[in-house]
Amino acid sequence: MSKNTLPLHPHPISDAELAGMQHRADPLADKTIADILGSWPAGDVAVDAPQWARIDTVNRLFGQWTDNQSLVGWTAQGDGVDADMARALNHYVETAQVLPPWAEAKKIERAEKLFMEHGALSCILLFCASLPECYVIPDLSSVLHTSGQLEQNAEYRIRSTAAMIFPVMMHGGLSQRGAGVAQVLKVRLIHATIRNLILHGSPQSAVEQMLAGGSGRVAPQAVPIGGGRQAMFKTLYARGWNLQGDGLPCNQEELAYTLLTFGYVFLRSLRRLGIGLSVADEEAYLHAWNVVGHILGIDQALMVDTMDQGEALMARMQARGRAEPVLPDPRPALGRALMQTMENSLPWSIVKPFPELMTRYLCGRDTASDLGLTQRAPWPSALLFWSVLLVARAVDTLLRMVLPRFSIVRTLTRILGYHIMSRVLMSQTRPLQLPTELLNQVDEVVHSWSDDPHAPGWLNRIEDRLTTHGSWSPGLARKAQAEGSPQAQQPA
Repeated sequence: MSKNTLPLHPHPISDAELAGMQHRADPLADKTIADILGSWPAGDVAVDAPQWARIDTVNRLFGQWTDNQSLVGWTAQGDGVDADMARALNHYVETAQVLPPWAEAKKIERAEKLFMEHGALSCILLFCASLPECYVIPDLSSVLHTSGQLEQNAEYRIRSTAAMIFPVMMHGGLSQRGAGVAQVLKVRLIHATIRNLILHGSPQSAVEQMLAGGSGRVAPQAVPIGGGRQAMFKTLYARGWNLQGDGLPCNQEELAYTLLTFGYVFLRSLRRLGIGLSVADEEAYLHAWNVVGHILGIDQALMVDTMDQGEALMARMQARGRAEPVLPDPRPALGRALMQTMENSLPWSIVKPFPELMTRYLCGRDTASDLGLTQRAPWPSALLFWSVLLVARAVDTLLRMVLPRFSIVRTLTRILGYHIMSRVLMSQTRPLQLPTELLNQVDEVVHSWSDDPHAPGWLNRIEDRLTTHGSWSPGLARKAQAEGSPQAQQPA
């Protein structure tokens, strides 16, 4: 066995080490932002403070990171770029784009194929499992609530998450021919910006001051919020923070927990639907997300290599989070906003409670309770959901003795995923925030999901009647319509 194939984490992280991760963040990204923004002024921050303009400049420079190849030899230049900003960003991009020495190309490629094979099912698991579990940790939800105004802008935040997942998991996303690394580096720097805004400076400096006897408290500020792009930044700066009690915002433990929701929770959900993967495939998928975690600045000690490790670490993190409640609790509002977004995307009244029922099934009672998803669903909807799910699971169990890849559950979740994906992620009026070329690639990926190659023809025809005939891709559908192709038929 080669060195690279040895388990990364033969021993679990200790409780003391895990607790310490609450006061650790991301030195590389945090120093980059601290060098760019400089010291915040004492007292009130004026509307024309230079920090706001510097944040706008960095956001503009993000637009140049269109794919992984664009990072090679990239340098910061143009209006608003001074020597300190150029030096900090150039070092960040040069350093952070490098994959870890333990990354295995074959495992990453296998994970990409698994994501592609599951198609719209991957999206429904993001909506009904990964995101709900992400909201469980109160401190993390508090930051999400403040930074994203999720109750009012749930769709935008969901699309922002998808804008990272698609480039990462598409073919070659972590290689030079892809765009996943570029998208992750943007997210990593956004996390650092959030920490700097909330703490009014470097996270490392804030921790050092607290350890030296400081209170660890950042007082709320009276900042003229206004509107436009800077409203979120100013809201974060104004909110206040208790470093002693809450740890750093977007700290290592929270980042690692979020990583678990994209890798471990996805695989756990497949198991609960009766369509779990082989152990080798599961470990390949976890490995790919560990590589993403490295690019995102997550400590290797917080990564997992197996499902058993993922289950144990997630349980410990959730127990720690639930033991430290935040008041007022932001989680029910976040959960309700997510459920409402999915309900609004479904065309039939009787199935509108299905996303909440699916979330309860995939995440369990504790998570449902945390998110306030405890109200009884209308009995016709509940009866239909549980009847269809149980019957489908029973039929799948029998037929898989002859047809190993057959799954009615898979088809049903694809149908649900199609309607949510097409209205939330693939909206022609609210596209994913991605470069045009990358949007075209996403378009092609969604087109490839239009038929399930592992389902018999009759099952695909039923799926067509409950989704749309022809391409699932809105861009390709418009092109087909212009060319007179039958793929351009309207949704049923």
